[in-house]
Amino acid sequence: VGSNGDVYDRYWIRIEEMRESSKIIRQCLDKLPPGRILTDDHKITFPDKGKVMHNMETLIHHFLLVVQGFKVPPGDTYCGTETPKGELGFYIVSDGSGKPYRMKIRAPSFIHIGALDHMAKGYMVADIVTIFGTLDIVMGECDR
Repeated sequence: VGSNGDVYDRYWIRIEEMRESSKIIRQCLDKLPPGRILTDDHKITFPDKGKVMHNMETLIHHFLLVVQGFKVPPGDTYCGTETPKGELGFYIVSDGSGKPYRMKIRAPSFIHIGALDHMAKGYMVADIVTIFGTLDIVMGECDR
């Protein structure tokens, strides 16, 4: 957390977050075991792209996975993950078929835009562009 809470502090915090992210990625790569990282269960993984264009059975398998999906048990789940812009979450409801019955995406920009009013208090209108830029808001995420 910066000492002033202004645009400059948010800039430096972003730089430090990138440095920490690089360290975390290096740690993960060091702990990653050698070899393939995909499952060998052909019912839930796409076939190798090189084989899709040259083998009819592989093409059919790829097509069926895209069109029908793979079966999951009925139920619901929420999975949130930390992204550079904040928490990105997915709430998925399954009815047991190959396609989600319902899905809701919780985008970080939608949450951040609510802070703009508080952050812009006391500043000039011209400063809003800079404040808005440091929030890194993507308006496509806010369109609900």
